[in-house]
Amino acid sequence: MLSIIEAAGWPIWLIIIASVIALAIIGERFWSLRTSLVAPKNVLPATIREYQAKGATPDLIARLQQGPLIGRIFAAALVNEKSPREVIKDAVEDSGRYVALELERFLNPLGTIATISTLLGLFGTIVGMIEIFGSQNPTSGAGNPAQLAHGISVALYNTLFGIGVSIPAVIFYRHFRNRVDVLVMEMESQAIRLIEIIHGERRA
Repeated sequence: MLSIIEAAGWPIWLIIIASVIALAIIGERFWSLRTSLVAPKNVLPATIREYQAKGATPDLIARLQQGPLIGRIFAAALVNEKSPREVIKDAVEDSGRYVALELERFLNPLGTIATISTLLGLFGTIVGMIEIFGSQNPTSGAGNPAQLAHGISVALYNTLFGIGVSIPAVIFYRHFRNRVDVLVMEMESQAIRLIEIIHGERRA
């Protein structure tokens, strides 16, 4: 591996740094976007049972705010339980926007890496081409074989690694974007159900 990095020249380090950052983001998002951390299925039924039994107690609201992300949305609804439906809806939407921002954290950097990795590969290719042309002797027309080979290695390896980082970064970026959309829709559906229960429009 070290021999490949040496053959690829210094531009490859830019791509390696980008790949390390991308791997860190992918691992973090896989961990943070788990259903158990964002919107467990048991939170809404438990909240409804306790609300119908004891009302919107400070203890219930505090536990919701400190638990999974969907709990923050439920807490916003319960804090405004005595307000008109539109007020509760606005409070839930405001809380939902903050939760959505939390879900989308680091996705923009991942999308940026997916875009610039191919450009970094192109940059390395250009550096390699410059070395190839620099190996040519303008007087004799002959070239330095070692420098020529190194220039070709720089050009090809950087192109390869740039594309190799970009493809999985794009795939995971799209995957996480879709995951966030699904989670947001699920939380919206559950929040609407809770609002209807607070206003007595449904029993469970």
